[in-house]
Amino acid sequence: MAWLVAGLGNPGQEYARTRHNAGRMALDHLADGARLKKVRFLPAEATDVRIAGEQVWLVASTRYMNEAGPAYASFAKKHGIDLDRVIAVHDELEVAPGELMVKLGGGSGGHNGLKSLTRAFATPDYLRVRIGIGRPPGRQDPADFVLQPLGSKGAEDLEITVRRAAEAVACLVEEGLEATQQRFNRGAATR
Repeated sequence: MAWLVAGLGNPGQEYARTRHNAGRMALDHLADGARLKKVRFLPAEATDVRIAGEQVWLVASTRYMNEAGPAYASFAKKHGIDLDRVIAVHDELEVAPGELMVKLGGGSGGHNGLKSLTRAFATPDYLRVRIGIGRPPGRQDPADFVLQPLGSKGAEDLEITVRRAAEAVACLVEEGLEATQQRFNRGAATR
């Protein structure tokens, strides 16, 4: 049975280099040069890759994050992918920059992409790879912070974490949740 990796992000070049597109950036790493192609009858792009012999669909909605969930749920239904093989990869304000948190289920924490996914799947019980971006400085609005284009230093730092997030997705497919959490969750390197 196949897996679905939902790389959360917003469409368009204006959002490509923002913190909110960290999930989509991880998807691009997993694609390893393969081009995502338009999915017929769905507002999404996808390609499939092999990880540890498993078919893994890499899917990016072509809608804005707050309305992206139905595309992922429809894709999963169309391809017979069970919820326990759906992995959402997304930016996370509550995780420090440079850190990851892998988990099953939970709340949205105000993340519109997760809210949309949870509504579309009618449950929050899907796997998540949370890419730490930290809280905005001072009194900056979180929405402005996540959608602000990154400078070269910020982009380099996020790129390192995004690569690790792609590795965490591969580990989830190959080794399961517990092993992935032990290896990638914040503080895991110091245990």
